[in-house]
Amino acid sequence: MNETLKVLEERRSCRKFKPDMITEEELNAVIKAGTYAPTGMGKQSPIIIVITNKEKREELVKVNAEIMGREGIDPFYGAPVILIVLADKNSFTYKEDGSLVIGNMLNAAESLGLGSIWIHRAKEEFERDFGKNLLKELGIEGDYEGIGHCAIGYRDGEKSPAAPRKENYVYFVK
Repeated sequence: MNETLKVLEERRSCRKFKPDMITEEELNAVIKAGTYAPTGMGKQSPIIIVITNKEKREELVKVNAEIMGREGIDPFYGAPVILIVLADKNSFTYKEDGSLVIGNMLNAAESLGLGSIWIHRAKEEFERDFGKNLLKELGIEGDYEGIGHCAIGYRDGEKSPAAPRKENYVYFVK
């Protein structure tokens, strides 16, 4: 089977990560894959914020868990790297663009043997002071909306098998 198709079929969300930091080479490869996602009219509306700093990660965990209504848990399942994707709301396809960036990074992580998972609530994080202050700290200006997170790291345990594909998933018009 083609390697790309194999990666797409075998990727599963990881809900338990080892605390070990991934290599810089692995991190850069995942990020690069995100930057090559297709975007509407090639405008490249998304940006990626890479969180590897433990203190900043813990702030993010707290905010995300609070939004979720589950304070005291780690919504990122212990992943040592959180890639936050935002996109410029002035682009007509900003949500789709950001979603494709996350999808590319999830699949790139799988291709490298890393665990990954998409975590929501980035929109709400960047509507709060936490997100606004982070953008200010980084010198990021513009009308950005949080699209989601790609949490990555080394998987702690075995991958779950794929659920059977549902019936009536695909319809053909010939």
